[in-house]
Parts: sequence; C-alpha cells; structure tokens
Amino acid sequence: MRDTSTLGSRAEAAVMSALLNAGYDVLIPFNGSRRYDLVIDDGALKKVQCKAGRLKKGVIIFNSASVARTGVRKSYRGQVDYLGVYCPENGKCYLVPVDAVPVNIGRLRVDVTKNGMKKGLTWAVDFEIKSRL
Repeated sequence: MRDTSTLGSRAEAAVMSALLNAGYDVLIPFNGSRRYDLVIDDGALKKVQCKAGRLKKGVIIFNSASVARTGVRKSYRGQVDYLGVYCPENGKCYLVPVDAVPVNIGRLRVDVTKNGMKKGLTWAVDFEIKSRL
C-alpha cells in the first residue's frame, strides 16, 4: 500500500524546489485546507496543486482531480491554475495548466510511441520546470 500523504508531501517539496530554482516567487498558503498547495507570483498570483506522477511505459500518469476516501473525484478546473507534477522515477517536475489535461487522469508523454503517433499527445518536455541556477 502506498503512503499517499508522504508521497504528496514529497511531490509538494520537489515542485516547490523546482519552481524556486526556476526563479519563481513561491508562496505557501497559511491554511492547509485549500484546494491548492502553493501560489506562484510571476506578475500575477497563480494557484498550484501538487501531484505525484508515476512513469509507466513512457508516460507520466497523475491524478488531475482530487479523490475522496469515498472514491468520488472532484475536478480542479476553475479552482487552480496549474498542476505541479513530480515524477520520482525521472526526478523531474512539470508545471501543467489545469486545462491542458483531462479532468480525471493526466498523462505526459516522455518517450515516443512505438507506432510513431505524434498528433494529440501531451509531451512532458513542454511543461518541464527548468532550473535557472
């Protein structure tokens, strides 16, 4: 069984570190009961919900909605601006606009497909948080 609380804390710390290294000003909300984990200030305040991704068959897969203990999913659309995704398998972080992925499960392609398909794919490299240090 996965310890989702620890996994989430690691993802939040990794995304925060990546954003700081990329030159963003990062704010942490005082009240932990918000729908977002971080706020970035790049001239405008943007809410970020952090997620841990899993690399499977060349694709980083992550929840793009919250999942209650009852199994009910709740979309982040209209409540956050970005999903900050940390992938422990490749050690990279991604800043993905919430509207750039489907409502329930997000997928970022890392490797090319075996059949060479390119159309309609969401490439991880397009959202990678790059360090300026």
